Amino acid sequence: MMASIGEFDPLNTRVPATKIEVTVSCRSLLDVDTFSKSDPVVVLYLQAVGTKEWREFGRTEVIDNTLNPDFVRKFVLDFFFEEKQNLRFDVYNVDSRSCNISKHDFLGQTFCTLGEIIGSAGGRLERTLSGIPGKKCGVIIFSAEELSNCRDIATMQLCANKLDKKDFFGKSDPFLVFYRSNEDGTFTICHKTEVIKNTLNPVWQPFTIPVRALCNGDYDRTVKVDVYDWDRDGSHDFIGEFTTSYRELSRGQNQFSVYEVLNPKKKGKKKKYINSGTVTLLSFKVESEYTFVDFIRGGTQLNFTVAIDFTASNGNPSQPTSLHYMSPYQMNTYAMALKAVGEIIQDYDSDKLFPAYGFGAKLPPDGKISHVFPLSDDSDNPNCVGIDGVLEAYFHSLRTVQLYGPTNFAPVINQVAQCAAEITDGSQYFVLLMITDGVISDMVQTKEAVVNAAALPMSIIIVGVGPAEFDAMEELDGDEVRVSSRGRLAERDIVQFVPFRDYMDRSGNQVLSMARLAKDVLAEIPEQLLSFMKSRGIEPRPALSSPELPELHRHI
Repeated sequence: MMASIGEFDPLNTRVPATKIEVTVSCRSLLDVDTFSKSDPVVVLYLQAVGTKEWREFGRTEVIDNTLNPDFVRKFVLDFFFEEKQNLRFDVYNVDSRSCNISKHDFLGQTFCTLGEIIGSAGGRLERTLSGIPGKKCGVIIFSAEELSNCRDIATMQLCANKLDKKDFFGKSDPFLVFYRSNEDGTFTICHKTEVIKNTLNPVWQPFTIPVRALCNGDYDRTVKVDVYDWDRDGSHDFIGEFTTSYRELSRGQNQFSVYEVLNPKKKGKKKKYINSGTVTLLSFKVESEYTFVDFIRGGTQLNFTVAIDFTASNGNPSQPTSLHYMSPYQMNTYAMALKAVGEIIQDYDSDKLFPAYGFGAKLPPDGKISHVFPLSDDSDNPNCVGIDGVLEAYFHSLRTVQLYGPTNFAPVINQVAQCAAEITDGSQYFVLLMITDGVISDMVQTKEAVVNAAALPMSIIIVGVGPAEFDAMEELDGDEVRVSSRGRLAERDIVQFVPFRDYMDRSGNQVLSMARLAKDVLAEIPEQLLSFMKSRGIEPRPALSSPELPELHRHI
């Protein structure tokens, strides 16, 4: 059975997440046992995106008679940079054999996101426990580590012999499709080779694939390979299939492995059927490579800058039809896009100071048009404190500036590029979020700005709001064709454009709309950061050494 694409999964071929191991300790827990100290356990709950419902994910072991436990059992979580993964940790004192957690004494709780744990210095986060009025509940300490098998990259080359002839004129045009098996017995496509024309003995180019895309960390999990004959109309003919596993493929490091290609239909019909050809694994090698988490743990900070479109086409902010309308009851689309993306990125930015700009407005007192004005009103310091500070400055600017035009992108991109050009050692990576309602007026200058920025540690996310046609924006999103300016190609693809309307939840659930938007626009950032670091030969610094766990508080 083919993998069905989940309603909330924009990419069928998404590589399984990297796995993060979270270790938990507590200090100075409440003592609720009369004759001895508490017997603590920590329960982790994950929050579902749409329903906001908390579901139990797992528990640590119980440690008897201590107020300062260091738990051995760890929580292994899938980490998606592009999602806000809300966690809740509840601490209980176990005083009976019951599995029902509500039968035990509650000792306190804390909330955080997985991103906060990873993004904190040295991957170590300390939080105060709360939840019992009038009592100090102590602290809980988390540390995060990426599981090592998430960083391996496999490179392999295959060829085939005597494949079945499928084309009436000429031979077959074979290609391979690789699938990894899922827990539920379904298969997800993870790689397609190129097509080799008119041969029954093709030799495919070597290709590279993350090991976790092949097997999600389980080396014995089935990998299925289908062999097809390519047809121009897309109705490719099935030649046959074989199965293997990562462990079996990896034996190809020191020997050829030959697989029989079988077609179950032919096998059932023909008594003399042997096979539909063979596929040989010619070479296989595994290398380890640095991950996004390595850089974050080594202290790389994400610098988040926001730029908002203040052109007149948005409509008068005091009218409900305006895209900038400030309703007392719900956020407008600009605020939703800003909050959706900002709330995730802020976990990786330790100072939580975000420069925020507007473009396309006339400014007081003299009505000068500006394409890069600080929402804070302070040209020396465009920083706002936290995402709420950015929202506040945005609403303040709506009351003080006059919406005008045209829609020029280049000045803001160049402003952020200037900052990025000053710090290219890998300690900072800049993410610019531009939210706009319309078509760019300075496309030539914007392309030039993007090509220049592609050589710097920065990425640009453009969110289109409102009903406009955004076709021209696709030119900037280099997924299909790399952006070029005056004959120069951008050295990396750094722009991600999406229209917000594609993510709006039909039932009007804003939380779900925002989660969908963030998931898609942020999904490429880790790869873009890695592509910059790789192109400059920058390696992550060693994980920041976190201060050791605090000395046990002695109760006198």
